[in-house]
Amino acid sequence: MAALAALAAAEARGGAWDSILDMMKVAQEKGCDPLLWAVQLTSSLNRAGVSLPSPEFADVLVSYICWDNNVPILWKFLDRALAVKIAPPLLVIALLSTRVVPVRQSRPAAYRLYMELLKRHAFALKSQIDGSNYHKVTESIDTVLHLSEKFSLAERDAGTIVVEFIFSIVWQLLDASLDDEGILELTPEKSSMWGVKPQDMEIDSFEGFEEKWTEGQGRLQSANTTMAIELIGLFLQDKVTSRILYLARRNLPTQWAAFTQRLKVLGTNSAALRNSKIVSHDAFQQLTSDARIVLSREMKTSSHQKFHAVMAFGALSSANFSDVWLPLDIVLEDSMDAYQVNAASAIEIITGLVKTLQAINGTTWHDTFLSLWISALRLVQRERDPIEGPMPRLDTRLCMLLSITPLVIANLIEEEETALSEAADCGSPNPMRENTGEGNRRNDLMSSLQMLGDFQGLLTPPRSIVSAANQAAAKAMLFLSGINVGSSYFECVNVKDMPLNCSGNMRHLIVEACIARNLLDTSAYFWPGYVNGHINQMPPNFPTQVPSWSSFMKGAPLTPALINALVSSPASSLAELEKVFEIAVKGSEEEKISAATILCGASLLQGWSVQEHTVDFITRLLSPPKPADYTGDDSYLIAHAPMLNVLIVGIGSVDCVQVFSLHGLVPQLACSLMSICEVFGSCVPNSSWTLRTGEEISAHAVFSNAFTLLLKLWRFNHPPIEHGVGDVPTVGSQLTPEYLLYVRNSHLVSSGSVHRDQNKRRLSAVASSSSQNPVFVDSFPKLKVWYRQHQACIASTLSGLVPGTPVHQIVDGLLTMMFRKINEGGQSLISVNSGSSSSSGTRNEDSTLRPKLPAWDILEAVPYVVDAALTACAHGRLSPRELATGLKDLADFLPACLATIVSYFSAEVSRSIWKPVFMNGTDWPSPAANLANVEEQIKKILATTGVNVPSLSTGESSEATLPLPLAAFVSLTITYKIDKASQRFLNLAGPALESLAAGCPWPCMPIVASLWTQKARRWSDFLIFSASRTVFLQNSDAIVQLLKSCFTSTLGLSSSPLSSNGGVGALLGHGFGSHFCGGISPVAPGILYLRVYRSIRDIVFITEEIVSLLMHSVREISCIDLSREKKVTDRTKRYGRVSLTSAMTRVKLAASLAASLVWLSGGLCLVQSLIMETLPSWFISIHRSEKEKGSSEGMVAMLRGYALAYFTVLCGAFTWGVDSSSSASRRRPRILGTHMEFLASVLDGKISLGCDWSTWQAYVSGFVILMVGCTPNWVLEVDVDVLKRLSRGLRQWNEDELALALLGVGGYRTMGAASELIIRDEV
Repeated sequence: MAALAALAAAEARGGAWDSILDMMKVAQEKGCDPLLWAVQLTSSLNRAGVSLPSPEFADVLVSYICWDNNVPILWKFLDRALAVKIAPPLLVIALLSTRVVPVRQSRPAAYRLYMELLKRHAFALKSQIDGSNYHKVTESIDTVLHLSEKFSLAERDAGTIVVEFIFSIVWQLLDASLDDEGILELTPEKSSMWGVKPQDMEIDSFEGFEEKWTEGQGRLQSANTTMAIELIGLFLQDKVTSRILYLARRNLPTQWAAFTQRLKVLGTNSAALRNSKIVSHDAFQQLTSDARIVLSREMKTSSHQKFHAVMAFGALSSANFSDVWLPLDIVLEDSMDAYQVNAASAIEIITGLVKTLQAINGTTWHDTFLSLWISALRLVQRERDPIEGPMPRLDTRLCMLLSITPLVIANLIEEEETALSEAADCGSPNPMRENTGEGNRRNDLMSSLQMLGDFQGLLTPPRSIVSAANQAAAKAMLFLSGINVGSSYFECVNVKDMPLNCSGNMRHLIVEACIARNLLDTSAYFWPGYVNGHINQMPPNFPTQVPSWSSFMKGAPLTPALINALVSSPASSLAELEKVFEIAVKGSEEEKISAATILCGASLLQGWSVQEHTVDFITRLLSPPKPADYTGDDSYLIAHAPMLNVLIVGIGSVDCVQVFSLHGLVPQLACSLMSICEVFGSCVPNSSWTLRTGEEISAHAVFSNAFTLLLKLWRFNHPPIEHGVGDVPTVGSQLTPEYLLYVRNSHLVSSGSVHRDQNKRRLSAVASSSSQNPVFVDSFPKLKVWYRQHQACIASTLSGLVPGTPVHQIVDGLLTMMFRKINEGGQSLISVNSGSSSSSGTRNEDSTLRPKLPAWDILEAVPYVVDAALTACAHGRLSPRELATGLKDLADFLPACLATIVSYFSAEVSRSIWKPVFMNGTDWPSPAANLANVEEQIKKILATTGVNVPSLSTGESSEATLPLPLAAFVSLTITYKIDKASQRFLNLAGPALESLAAGCPWPCMPIVASLWTQKARRWSDFLIFSASRTVFLQNSDAIVQLLKSCFTSTLGLSSSPLSSNGGVGALLGHGFGSHFCGGISPVAPGILYLRVYRSIRDIVFITEEIVSLLMHSVREISCIDLSREKKVTDRTKRYGRVSLTSAMTRVKLAASLAASLVWLSGGLCLVQSLIMETLPSWFISIHRSEKEKGSSEGMVAMLRGYALAYFTVLCGAFTWGVDSSSSASRRRPRILGTHMEFLASVLDGKISLGCDWSTWQAYVSGFVILMVGCTPNWVLEVDVDVLKRLSRGLRQWNEDELALALLGVGGYRTMGAASELIIRDEV
């Protein structure tokens, strides 16, 4: 029945249209008054049940006029019908555009009338979108103009169609004008998609009324062209339509690119534009410029306007310019931690961080690059005279400055140039310039390095690289003088040999590093002040020929003298390294060893211009390809044993491991070492190899060196309780073998994003060189067995040793070897108590003292061996000295055993089942000689850092005791010599020893430090500092004090003269060490926290304390600025006379510090917990009122909101990045979406808050401002409904401009809502 009724209604309306046409014909013939006609027509349509304005009537009327009744009175009828809203104006314009524009040259009067209607009604959009048939009208427009086909947007809401309609109408006018002036052929397509010519459209015949061609019509055509161009300018200039066109620009980039190309053609070639008296040529060019911002960031007048101004990115004053880069300094310093290697490349991490800070701070790339160089230089200068100890030295810091930083900048420059190239290829707008402003990053790099010369205090080279800096300066001077010499001369340059002063500085080294990577060219040598002059001839005392890289490249044989020269001086070009690598692959066995030695020499640590290639080649050599004709039963790797051992030993130092970590090669390095361990650990050591030095190595030696290096790449000795948030481990403990292989396998992925990043391409190539297939732990069965045993040993006590099994026999043999002198007496002093076995272990045959067994078999037995020995010592059957000697013998027999010994002792200390032993100097070594001094020094370090822990006891108050496993372990470690051979094993045992001592009650760590200080006095500063770090693992209040000290020193709130000025220097200082006479110098709080946080287990507690300290800091900042302002002036009355700019600057500094600490302390999981749990709980909770003096209370509340907003956005940006290039960005939509839903729900009234409402308003508005202005890509990932709800809430706060900006960057999904907001509010 309903269908029949609808059909009857349609038939009735059809009859009505016939009567309407009859009425129009009568009115046309009688020349009826248009107003009277409109009144009569409205009455007739109402009686027929037609809803007004009527899309159907619009189609009927336009069809009637075009072209059988193209007479003036009907155009008047049409105008009146639009005025009284009988027909929808936008639909009429759409209908006319398809009929009038194609025939404008034959019907210029109609075209003029069309443009007059367009001018009158296309800008009056507000009344039209509120009409009753608005949605029906837009659907009709879509159908008439085929907008869905031409723009292909999935969203077809009414607001989106309005944007497409305005864009299409302007575009059609543009194409018509180009055609009228005969310059449409100059466009790439040479035609129009809108049908601006008669042959482009299927139009009715021209029979009926024809416009006679006259001279006046020629002038009308010319005037029409000018009017069309002026209309285009009006659309681009009008407040409403210009913003609607901006939405088209953001969301229809391909079409906009074609549109702007045509605008440029018109602006360049149009005679009508030059003759226009309304729109000048220059004004038109400005209106069509890509740099013109249509959606302004100026807010409507509200109580928050001033805060919006200072909250906008880039608001920090130039006086505090370096403070906005505080997170960068923190991250660079954090990467110097010797106890941690990173699976991710520092290049990737710092590139993401630099892009984030550039976006958040709104700085130019010139300032960004300058700040990056300054931060890296500060990193070097902070430790130009480092203390001695097993920690990264200057080489690692120079790697960051001269290798990693240029590679970061190379990434950023390549990103821009790739985007420019792709944009040029597809003709789309340049997204890089649209987001960051006009500029060329390569030129910005050049200008930043020129300005870097003004920072002379940072450019003084450390003593160890003065010669390298002088060589760089001499190279530039000789180049400018036109003297061409080979690199061999520069290797021998002495500044005293030069007739002019050519003393170099750090900028000379930086420029050379950039030239080597094609970031600069030799024109840099011509910069003012770069060199001190020219010379006319070579100095007479220059060497004529010395063994060098030049002679090597000319074909000189690898003699011992040449090898020593190449080891001691770094390569200067990739070609030199490639030749060495070729020798390592194809040369004789002796040549391969020599090539490996050269690669691990100066080129690895001082070859900053080619360092990334050096580490790549070394990593490739550790996974040599299997020969195609190899048919042996043993692994082909065995034949490479000498070369592999040279490489492994050569990269085993702390600095070398850190260099590989910074370059992102730890995952592939681990994979290569796993293969080597699997092979050589399965070999019986029956054969050996003699090296060039005369040293003999066995399979055990190769295995031990590889295994020890492998274990340095993850914190293998830490128990699995290091889980801070849910089931996600803390940052440090993620470096498991499985995770390292997972990262390595991810490098194999060949995707579009990989090819856009040269660092990822490099890592992918290195990973593929060893195997193009994924590698898993299951690929190494022997390693997997040991790893599972290691985990089981940590998790529970030993069990399962069955008498008579091969493992039991190996245990007996090892015990006999370790304690042969004791067993020679025939006494059963050592017994295997694990499981149910018991054995005296006595053996008299010398052949069994050094068992010839594969290393993996020995390692499987070691936990039972150590357990038996420790048990015997606990029961008095073995003296402490005999225990230490036996363990040392075991470690000397197979150095890899040290790892399993560490694993066992770590587990046993954590179980707390062993009685403590007295370190009395008789049975066990005594710390009494310097324990009191060590504890006093620890207290001084903490006190100068702002930490007071009164519970620390002194060495005089009680007798020194240690748990038996810890005592045994420290006794074992102090038996090692402090030499190069033992260094790589101590580098493994040292962190484990500190971790064990830190987990025991105080003062275990000072005791260990005292014992080692007696052993290695030159390491005393390092040992005492390491001991001071463990205080924070014993006392949570000390952590809070340290965090507070970080905030007060950074913000200049501390009374200490060392940190009264605040900023980076106060937070990170100048490192630590005996730089002052009379004892250890103060340690900056930031340095101390960076060396502590990885061992803190309750990281959620850290987050809550940081948020609390941030809020406290805001109050302190407000109070201090208030008191200062009152003393200075009375001119500012609002908010208790506090300078908002000054306060906001320091608030943002506090927030950036807080965000940096949270991000570093817990990474992705902690930031997720912060955003999804901690912050919502904070806003919902009722906080104790902190009444401020006078009228500043409201200002403090709002500053807190802005601080939290800045803090939250920075945390997210550090973790996810501002774009989608990082893997962590995949988690952003869920976390951010949850938080945005929380904000929208509060604004909807669904959630009640406990915090101050001013704080909440400031937080929401600040958060949205930063997202819109700094991280617009985030908005695209938020649910459309949530964005619309947020927009409505902001409008309720009179934040109309911000509400529009939010919708404006929401992509095509929110384009319709944004356009309707623009039209309704005319904002």
